[in-house]
Amino acid sequence: MAKNKKNTNHPNEEPIKQSSQQQPEQQTHDEVVEIREVEEKVPSPEEVVQEAEAHAQAQADKIAALEAEVAELKDKYVRLYADFDNFRKRTNKEKSEFLQQANAQLLKDLLPIVDDFERALQVMQQTESNDKTKEGIELIYKKLMRTLEKYGVKPLETPAGTDFNADLHEAITQAPAPNEELKGKIIDTIEKGYYLHDKVLRFAKVVVGS
Repeated sequence: MAKNKKNTNHPNEEPIKQSSQQQPEQQTHDEVVEIREVEEKVPSPEEVVQEAEAHAQAQADKIAALEAEVAELKDKYVRLYADFDNFRKRTNKEKSEFLQQANAQLLKDLLPIVDDFERALQVMQQTESNDKTKEGIELIYKKLMRTLEKYGVKPLETPAGTDFNADLHEAITQAPAPNEELKGKIIDTIEKGYYLHDKVLRFAKVVVGS
């Protein structure tokens, strides 16, 4: 009976021993495979340098593209600002010219009143008139002239002997010149001319020597 038990247990013991012997061999093989895989994944120095250069070139290209875009946007901004500045200047100039033209007609209509004041003062100087009346008229005349000057109106002076200029003067008639030097020149002013800033508001009506 003892022999039968011995024979029954013996065959089961051998496979267990074989299994325990195979495990270390399998682990060693797996470790070798992993090492080889790791070695295969590690890049060479040349590959590292090439990859770094490629990355640097890509970054440089990206920076260059961004700089070009910034330069283009800056150029568009400068052009847009210049256009806006020109538009602003043109608008201000047109507005100023419009206001000047609108005021010009009103100021021109006031000039005959100035002429009447000047004629009245001349008559008062030639005749015996009330000093207070004369003084009052002079005050009103001076106040009116100061108001006109504030808006850019100033007289166009044409004393005798001034050269005739068709851009400033209107010849009403010709008269014999008192002397040779006054021929072709202004010898008398019938109606005073006026400037509005640098433009003629009313031409001076004059007599030219012949």
